[in-house]
Amino acid sequence: MSPLAHIVSIARQEPRYEDALVRCSVREVLEGLGAGWTNLVQPGDRVLLKPNCIRQSHTERPNEWEQIITHGSVIAAVAGEVAAALQGRGTITIADAPQTDSDFDWICVRTGLLDLQARLEQRYPRLKVELLDLRREYWVTRRGVVVERRKLKEDPRGYTLVDLGEASSFHGKAGRFYGADYDSAATAQHHSHGQHEYLLARTAMDADVFINLPKMKTHKKVGVTLSLKNLVGINGDKNYLPHFCIGTPDQGGDEFPDSDARSKVQSLMIAAFKKTALLSGAATKLWAPIASRMGTRMFGSTGTVVRSGNWHGNDTTWRMTLDLNKILFHFDGTGARRTKPLRYLSIIDGIIGMEGDGPLNGTARPTGALVMG
Repeated sequence: MSPLAHIVSIARQEPRYEDALVRCSVREVLEGLGAGWTNLVQPGDRVLLKPNCIRQSHTERPNEWEQIITHGSVIAAVAGEVAAALQGRGTITIADAPQTDSDFDWICVRTGLLDLQARLEQRYPRLKVELLDLRREYWVTRRGVVVERRKLKEDPRGYTLVDLGEASSFHGKAGRFYGADYDSAATAQHHSHGQHEYLLARTAMDADVFINLPKMKTHKKVGVTLSLKNLVGINGDKNYLPHFCIGTPDQGGDEFPDSDARSKVQSLMIAAFKKTALLSGAATKLWAPIASRMGTRMFGSTGTVVRSGNWHGNDTTWRMTLDLNKILFHFDGTGARRTKPLRYLSIIDGIIGMEGDGPLNGTARPTGALVMG
């Protein structure tokens, strides 16, 4: 089995998700690499397909979703080619750790993944096809406020804790890191005193072949979300992922772009709100949505006011993204260094892309492209 060349291939097509059209584009981009699926996949392999399943829809327009997540026709086209290359023997796992308040079951319905699983297993009786939500928790939110946390089944193969230490892109950077939950101390626990820990889903780390299926779209913390950023979805606990540093630039933070008094007051009030929400437990659902509305009236909505590290000066999220890529390519599911290179391919779904307020509130754009490399 000869390795794939380190080049990029692009296929252009009409910007619509028609199954036959997408299958042709998937075959075209692989041919552009001068290779076939057998250069990547062997019978009996465990193959991980990692789409972008961040959320079931646009946050404000629930009927819009094609610019938000990797389309099911792209996933199906790739899965079909992989199943044939496996000769019906092995495992195909379609997995992601979506945003904590996202409905994974609804995502599977919208993308047709349940039907895809049934079709493949019927055609290839010896092939195992899995659909996995790699998260440990699901959060119920109201007006952006977490009011309830529910335990999920988690990755059936468990999780691998990897400490990058001095190899981390955060090495030498100080700051009050904020992850995804109200308890910033949880993130600080994993990123302080020279340690930089991440909790990786072992299903992803144990795969023989990793096929990345990101969406082509903008992202307010890193500019764009493509192949590198898509690996956020192999980490099982979002609190291991620093998203910004609390405070204004003159305080060593990147939460806000300006170091004015208004931004500092906002930062203090947000911190107090989150601490109170963390301590008040079930009562949070009673008062927090009201407090959130009051905060919006005072300081503006997140869609119109820059906060939470949502700007080009965010100096945190790109470091976290690079760390996750370092771990995938250099460590295996046991947390040990890989003894042989990971077989990896990325296919970016840009048939319908996104511009504007990404990754969740942007506008659909008919890009008409698949990019493989």
